[in-house]
Amino acid sequence: MALVADLWQARGWRMTIQPTQAPGHATELAQQAATDGCQVVIAAGGDGTLGEVANGLAETETIMAPLPVGTANSFARELHMPLPLLRGKHQLLKASQLLLNGRIHYMDLGYTTNSEGEGRYWLLWSGAGADGYLVEHIEPRPKWSKKIGRLGYMLQGIALTLNYPRVAGTVEIDGRMYQDDYLLALVSNCRLYAGGGITISPQAKLDDGLFEVWLFRGQHILKMFQYGALMKMGQREYEGMELVYGRSITIHMEPEMPCQTDGEPGGFTPLTCTLKPGALRLLVPASAPDDLFEKPGRPLEHPSS
Repeated sequence: MALVADLWQARGWRMTIQPTQAPGHATELAQQAATDGCQVVIAAGGDGTLGEVANGLAETETIMAPLPVGTANSFARELHMPLPLLRGKHQLLKASQLLLNGRIHYMDLGYTTNSEGEGRYWLLWSGAGADGYLVEHIEPRPKWSKKIGRLGYMLQGIALTLNYPRVAGTVEIDGRMYQDDYLLALVSNCRLYAGGGITISPQAKLDDGLFEVWLFRGQHILKMFQYGALMKMGQREYEGMELVYGRSITIHMEPEMPCQTDGEPGGFTPLTCTLKPGALRLLVPASAPDDLFEKPGRPLEHPSS
């Protein structure tokens, strides 16, 4: 991170490096930065860390700049940023250069409230059912699993399929009711899913004021592997898969099921998701797809004195 700080300082920015100490600490640091009037917070980490920083900066004037140093880095893949891999330092410098040449956009965020009344903002997705079940039982992942990335997650997930129950779900989307045996109800705010391995909503935009709500019907969790394979091949119209657009979603499941937000444990159903339009000021790197946002962005201004 020192090399990254040197690059930004060479462009006239005053930099302070603050490592996180525990889960949730990134949110506290981001909140303090916003309170102190910082112009930009560089969030160096994986999707979970970025989600924590977004929670601290939501509805503030401070800009979040994502810098991928995690395992899956799904959001970085969304922005077509270089990933750390083996040439970590070089990739981080390249990613920083793309951010410095990027544009500021107002990104929609989701806000989720679970059965315990706990609320949090999120960047990418919130879901109940199969993905929440896997996150609840897998996280925190062992080192061997993290080292082999999505493959490790898949191997752990397969081992958990035998105990997955049949789930009856009721999903309310902007007042419309959907009822069935649901393996997964996924509220998506982006294009990619499963650590960036599946393009689930290729036309989604990060500032269009809508969620893509995916409902996957079935009685056995192995069906999800079929759905995943179909989406991997680009097929998104198939019996049992349904896409609905909405802004306010409530998910009930019987029995109650674990939830996830941005790949982190998110309590249990019932789950309520509300869209917060333009809640996050995001520094979008120059590598991002041109059609990822509907509204035009603006260049990053020279640091204030």
